[in-house]
Formats: sequence, structure tokens, C-alpha cells
Amino acid sequence: MNIKMIAEMAGVSVSTVSKIMNNYSDVSEKTKQRVLEIIEQTGYSPSNSAKTLATKKSNLIGVIFAGELNVEFTHPFFVEVLNSFKKQMGVLGYDLIFFSNEKFISSGDYFARSVHFNVDGCVIISGQKMEPTIRDLDMSSIPCIGVDLELKGKKSGFVMSDNFQVSSKVVEHFYLLGYRELGFIGSAADSDISNLRESGYVKAIESFGLTLNRRWFVHGDDFFEPSGYTAMQQLIQAGNLPKAIFAASDLLALGAIRALKEHGLSVPEDIAIIGCDDIEACKYTSPKLSTIRQNKERLGILAAHMLYDLINNQSGGGSFVVEPVLIVRESCGSQLNTQ
Repeated sequence: MNIKMIAEMAGVSVSTVSKIMNNYSDVSEKTKQRVLEIIEQTGYSPSNSAKTLATKKSNLIGVIFAGELNVEFTHPFFVEVLNSFKKQMGVLGYDLIFFSNEKFISSGDYFARSVHFNVDGCVIISGQKMEPTIRDLDMSSIPCIGVDLELKGKKSGFVMSDNFQVSSKVVEHFYLLGYRELGFIGSAADSDISNLRESGYVKAIESFGLTLNRRWFVHGDDFFEPSGYTAMQQLIQAGNLPKAIFAASDLLALGAIRALKEHGLSVPEDIAIIGCDDIEACKYTSPKLSTIRQNKERLGILAAHMLYDLINNQSGGGSFVVEPVLIVRESCGSQLNTQ
């Protein structure tokens, strides 16, 4: 079966069939329906175009790594979440299409591109220096789910870990180990997730009646290892180091440990460190990194089901906040419950 045979069966030209499959408007509704019925009866579907036209659904999900500074495929946490999301969307009958933003950071219109590719919905991965068009897409009629990104549109929802609990668990653990001088390494000042973890950390420090020393709070450009290294260098050069540090990501923590080692300082003997995300590398570093585990598989599955329900009008959006778990290893000075 080919397009010529479809045209002969319908009594129209090949170009007419092509126009119908590519959704041109200059074909009568009667002719369109006749051709679509033949396509359905014969099972002819060269690129899913006929099914898309007939059902108004493409079974495609747009994947957007948001922000001028985005995680792409290099951040272990988001890769695991996305893998989980991909598998679940596959079970639900959807494929993924990845949107590039390198050429469109200042002028890209995600809504227009979503319409162009006829996606049924989008998953938006949190980044930094967010494009205004992300918010336009959020407020549009296209169903969207944010990962670590709060969306507020009528056809939107989001999933994330409880970032206040993340920080509270860290402060409580440091406190029980006897640490009273606490520092923080975060990402850039415009990072929503870093800011949530920092504000939760500050609130927890104050709730334990500890002294808050802002000189021990430093920030990198992003969540990656070089930023953690640079931030720790800044603390070392300033002198008067804290006794324990919470890093807003595992990669920031690993960069900080590298800087400490270069200056002859030991973890946790000189400074205790806890990271966040529980990426696979935490188990194999020296020392093994204590961290906050975010349930990456659960986040991905939740995002998939929430987006599916939005697409099929089975829910009105909303949010899921997943509880984090403290994983105690060597870097915080306590090896109880080591994993």
C-alpha cells in the first residue's frame, strides 16, 4: 500500500492525499473524510500523519530543557528523572521530541513550536535564566508538567522534592552530630531550587537557635562541580571556615571536596559536607558522600501520569511534592546507617 493506491481508491490525485495528510486547508471536508476513512481501513500510516489528523492527537510529548543555563543531558539527577519519565510515557503510548533552545534563547516561542510539531503536551526541566516564552507556554492551552519548576497555568502542574524538608534534614543531622557553625554552597542567585534549599536551610538553622553567619554562604554559577570548587576556594581564601557545609547539589559538594583536598584539608575531619540528589557517584567518591536522596524514579513516573491525565482531561493540574531521605555516608562525620 502506498499513497498512489490510496489516491486511486479515493478517486483523487496524489497531491490531494498529500495535502490531507499534511493538514492543508484547501481540501473539502467531504473529500478529507473519504480519504481518511480509506487510510484507516487499509492501515496505511507512513508517518502517523493520518492518525494525527483523524484523532487530533500526535502521541508526541515535547521535552524542554528550560533556561539559558540548562542541565541538558549532563546532570545525573535530571537524566534519571527523564529516563523514568520516558519509560512511563512509552507504556502510556507516547514518544518524546526534544526541543533545542541554543538558537532560540532570546526569541524562541515554545508555544508556536509546540503547535508546529502538534505535541500533545510538554515536560519542562528546570534551568536558570528562564526564557519568558516558558511562562507563555505554561499559560497556554497545551498541557505542561514542570520538573523542579513550579508551573501555574490552568493546563499545567509540577513535581518536585520538598526542598524545605531537604534542608531541615541536613540541619537536624548536623546539629545531632554536634556541628554548630554551618555554611552553604548554592547555585546562582536566580536559581529557584537553590533559593528554596537555602531559605529552608536558614529557617532550620534559626529554629535550632544557632547563629547564622552569612559569610559562610557562597554561590556558584550553576549546580556543577566546577562551581562547587570555585565556591569553596572563595571560602578558603576568606579564612575562618565553618565546621559543616550543605551543598545544594552533589556535584557542588564534590567540587568543594576537591578544593579542600588541594589545600590539605580533610573531609569530614576538618569540614563535614552533605550534598543533595544522591547521584550514583556518591557511593564511589573518597570519602563517600552523605546526601539527600530524591526519589528520581518516582518523580519521573508522577510527571508522566500527571501529564497523561492533563492531556486526556482527567485532571486539572496540581502538584506533587516528594519527601526526601537523608543518606548517611562518610563525608558528614557519621557512618551510622551507611549506604
